[in-house]
Amino acid sequence: MEEQNNPSSEEFESTPNTENTSPNEEASGNTSEDFKSRIDLSPLQESVEQIKTEIAKFIVGQNEMIELLIISILTNGHSLIEGVPGVAKTVTAKLLAKTLDVDFSRIQFTPDLMPSDILGTSIFNVKSNEFEYKKGPIFSNIVLIDEINRAPAKTQAALFEVMAERQITMDGDRYDMELPFLVFATQNPIEQEGTYRLPEAQLDRFLFKIEVDYPSLEDEVQILLDNHHRQDTMDFGTITSVLSADVIKKYQNLIKQIVVEDNLLNYIASIIHNTRTNANLYLGASPRASIAILNAAKANAAIKGRDFVTPDDIKRCTKAVLKHRLVLTPEREMEAFTVDKVVDQILETIEIPR
Repeated sequence: MEEQNNPSSEEFESTPNTENTSPNEEASGNTSEDFKSRIDLSPLQESVEQIKTEIAKFIVGQNEMIELLIISILTNGHSLIEGVPGVAKTVTAKLLAKTLDVDFSRIQFTPDLMPSDILGTSIFNVKSNEFEYKKGPIFSNIVLIDEINRAPAKTQAALFEVMAERQITMDGDRYDMELPFLVFATQNPIEQEGTYRLPEAQLDRFLFKIEVDYPSLEDEVQILLDNHHRQDTMDFGTITSVLSADVIKKYQNLIKQIVVEDNLLNYIASIIHNTRTNANLYLGASPRASIAILNAAKANAAIKGRDFVTPDDIKRCTKAVLKHRLVLTPEREMEAFTVDKVVDQILETIEIPR
């Protein structure tokens, strides 16, 4: 009788057949625990949780920023982090880089910064009687650009090629960046003096624009408690590396295998097309934005343990992908309208696939 009352765990294991079930049917009736994934995403999920745990040693809250930055890594996309001073933009990016066993460099943008300070320059070698190219700090895996809008247009333009094509052309020679190559840039939305607005062509090269808000009252209290117990010190040496370059590449390839049904591709295309015909917008989104939403939605699904994309994955990533790519009409700007409101209206207007 005791054996009957204590059945083995195998008898409770649920492995429903998903071969004849569409992803949308699974998403509508089941959670990620109710089906057997066709792709083993458990190592990726465990790595994501480990990264969050390491960052939580010093950062309280800011879960949205952290998760979007992780999605950026999984999709090999750059991110622009915008927020007022003191909300841990730079510290979070540095901590995230610490959890990755890859090269990291930080560049402080200033009004007197020159392109050669970023890309490097050719120096004449007296011994060899030849010019030698000395690589700049951009040659790294994770590059943190602090206050990107403080450099003039000439310096900002130095990032165009390397962000889009992962390569640099110098003196007629091409230098490929070692993968993964990701740029995390910060900027202050309030301060205007001594800043230079990023051109649309450069903004379009960022996968996400992540807006960081003030912490809640509860989080603020916890920040004070943690700071008091640490005696106002932050030892980044306690951060453990979670992912190597090879593992990052493996996860990036895994993301590409996530299933996306045709009706969801039409859904993404409809969202982007609406931005080009929307009466509230002067500038809509490009096909690069469509691809960005697709890749980000795949990564979001993988983090949730699903090997297929749902409409919720698309909606979750759309605002962060579009908010820096859309330009309001002058009339809407005068009315204090926002891009976020336009995106919300678009998502409410377009029918969600079933």
